[in-house]
Amino acid sequence: MDEGRYRVLPGEDEGMVRLLDRESYDPITLAAAGHEAAVGDLRPGYLVDATLSWASADPTVESASVVRPTLYAFADDIDPVFEVAAETWRDVQAAGDAMGSRVTKNTDGVVNGVVYVFAENDAGGRFAEFRDGRRPLEPLVDRVNDRDEDGPAPREVFVLRPPTREFVVVTITFRKGGRFADTVRDTYDRPRPPEPLV
Repeated sequence: MDEGRYRVLPGEDEGMVRLLDRESYDPITLAAAGHEAAVGDLRPGYLVDATLSWASADPTVESASVVRPTLYAFADDIDPVFEVAAETWRDVQAAGDAMGSRVTKNTDGVVNGVVYVFAENDAGGRFAEFRDGRRPLEPLVDRVNDRDEDGPAPREVFVLRPPTREFVVVTITFRKGGRFADTVRDTYDRPRPPEPLV
């Protein structure tokens, strides 16, 4: 048995999850069955403390408790790209860089999130790397938590890629369930997953 802290990531099939070790940043593919009760309430993005059983090649989750119910959502071939992300990508291209970032603000000028853009790699796999944990989103989320005067909090994180496949957008909304998060979800048809009542 191993106990640790993990970030829940989407699995290859709907309804399945994988885990990202928060210490090593190693993604862990779970067994297809044998832990349905333990992972049934987990959603991509949740930070959890979990106990894993390695009785087989792919581990099963013996138990898990939610530390912070952040939500991750992934959308490919998005159209249109929202203006802040498009502007940030244009700035990155003009500077000859491979990534850039910009804070976002609501109509009252209050900061409500941050947008990162990353040039897609030659194989077009950066989006997939974010999704399966080979390129962790953790440093970006940690940076937001470190700069928030209220400390770590549940966020919503959106990983988006336009049809041109030139770049990937990572948007972190400061408030889970806030107007900015809801706007991104509605724009790109990413329904908020049902969550357990706790």
